[in-house]
Formats: sequence, structure tokens, C-alpha cells
Amino acid sequence: MPRLSPRLFEPITLNGLTIPHRLWVAPMCQYSSVDGMPGDWHLVHLGSFAIGRAGLIMTEAAAVSPEGRISPDDVGIWNDQHVAAWRRVVDFVHGMDSLIGIQLSHAGRKAATYPPTRGRGSVPLEEGGWTTLGPSAVAYGTFTTPVELDAAGIAKVVEDYADAAERAVEAGFDLVEIHAAHGYLLGQFLSPTSNLRTDEYGGDAGGRDRLLREVIAAVRERIPADMPLVLRISATEWVPGGVTVQDTIATLQGIEGVDLVSVSSGGNSPDQQIPAGPGYQQPLSREVRASIDLPVGVAGLITTPEQAEAALGAGDADVVYVARQFLREPTFALRAAAALRGELEWAWQYNRAKYIESIP
Repeated sequence: MPRLSPRLFEPITLNGLTIPHRLWVAPMCQYSSVDGMPGDWHLVHLGSFAIGRAGLIMTEAAAVSPEGRISPDDVGIWNDQHVAAWRRVVDFVHGMDSLIGIQLSHAGRKAATYPPTRGRGSVPLEEGGWTTLGPSAVAYGTFTTPVELDAAGIAKVVEDYADAAERAVEAGFDLVEIHAAHGYLLGQFLSPTSNLRTDEYGGDAGGRDRLLREVIAAVRERIPADMPLVLRISATEWVPGGVTVQDTIATLQGIEGVDLVSVSSGGNSPDQQIPAGPGYQQPLSREVRASIDLPVGVAGLITTPEQAEAALGAGDADVVYVARQFLREPTFALRAAAALRGELEWAWQYNRAKYIESIP
């Protein structure tokens, strides 16, 4: 009887790009940049996943402008020097016959914060911080209160995303992801807890959705027609009065130009009550997937091959994003293939390390 291939190691095609399997590296902040430049750390960090044959590698959140960085130590893609630095990483990944996408982000009111190595909270101006921006003058917890974006500021945000997407194409990335999750600027606009505006970018859900729709349309115009565009979104805020799964589904049903939705949750309130545990976001992705006509990805404490395979088999998602386990084990995809009896080709330099038989 022929052996059934695990779903995790089936290819998936998004727009014009076929990705060899469905176990992907999630974006993970590294706080290891100077002036937004990716360097040797990023080459080795992301390159290790290419050697380990991850299906797709996502960069950490890359700021579309200097003021969009989460911390002064975050990467960006707001100038041509960044393009050249990213191309070095992309070329290595492609040289390993792997694929890489970039996550474009603006931290909004959660920008200008200390990296984990230097403390917590907002960085003062005299220490290299900057004025933060948001949909309304509502602070995130004890962070500095942001300046409410005016019409010109909103237009600049849209153009910054579009320019960053064009640079991503020039750098050779295989896909672009727009970060609207975890309480960063686009997610701040979506939420009634952080967006108190009464103009066309606030008020009802249609107004709060407007900036996201404009960013997606602007990015879509600046990347090739056959290049996949991914949207990462928080399905729920986990706070009373915040965005719910049904709100998110309504938003997604009104959006065009996206090829996959990456479902996450939380991040827009320090008072959130997240029921964290293995696969805790899969009920959210399952509900979203059942309600929209797009493939869906999910992340959230997925640490074993069996968990990842089960998420697909249960209909919770079409692809699985893994973060912490890839940090522990950059060759996690190769071990998963051995455990599930899938097929992945090892880098020839590592052939002597191949699993001889499937592993438990």
C-alpha cells in the first residue's frame, strides 16, 4: 500500500509562488540592528533556517520608517542602504534553494521602547527615543502618550508601506507580509480601545478598517502581480470591549488583494488575558478559516511535528508558523520530516547528519 504523505510536507501555491511545504518560520524580533541595518547576526540567524529547510522564512518586523521601529535596535527597510543589506541575506537563502518573506511594520504608539537587553518602557528623547504616533492620543499602558496622526501623517504611513514594499521587491524577497497584529499601528487603528477618532479613519468598523485597506491597496500596486501578499492580524484582543473574532472576520471579508491571512492574537493592551498553552490560537484560526475564502496560517506554542500536522489535519490552518522551536532547533523542519515520514532534501554539507530512519 502506498505511504500517505503528511499534509505538513505538501506544497502550497500562493498567487504565483509555490512554497515546498507548510512548516514556516514565524517573524521573531532580534533587537540586533544599528540604524535599521540587518547585519551578520541576521545573515546567520535567518540563514540557519534555510540550511534547515524551513518551507518559508519570515524576517522579523522591518520598520517602514525610522519612527516605526519598536526599539532603536530594530531592523528597517526605509532606505536604499537597507535594500543592499537585505539582499545579502536573501541571496544566501536563495542559494540554499529556500524562500524568504519580509514583514513590514510600523509600531505606532508601541514604538521607541527599550530592547529587552536595556530595560522596559519608552526610551526618553535624550537617550535616543522619538515622538510616537497613533490613531489617537491614547497610551499603551505606561508608555509615552502618542501624537494623534493627522491626514498628512496618515498619508505618509501609507506611502511608507508602499515604498518599503517596492524596496522589498528590489531586495529579492519572495513575498511581503503586512503586520497588522500585536497592537502595532495598523492594529491600533482597527481597535475601538485605541482608535477614538471621529473622522473617516475612526468611528465605526468601516472607518477603523480604512487605513489597513489603503495600505494593502498601496502595497499591492507596488509589488508584482504574481507576488504573494500576506496579512498578519490579531483575531482578538483578549480584553473587554476590544476586537473580537467576529470583528476580525468582518474586516477580512471586506479586504481585497491578500493571498493568505496569518492569524495571531492580542498585543494591544497590557491588561489582556491570554489563555496561552499549546495551540491556543488554533480555535481562532479555525473560525477565521471557515469564514473567509483565503488560506490561513496559525502560530502559537506549536513545538512538535505532531502538533503541526494535527493543526492542518483538523482544518485549523493551511500552514503552520513556528517561532520558539526554530530558535531551539534551526533544523526543526528536517526532524519533523523524519518524524512524520515526509521528504526533505538535506543540504549536502549536512548529509552525514541525516536521520537513517524515521524518528519517534
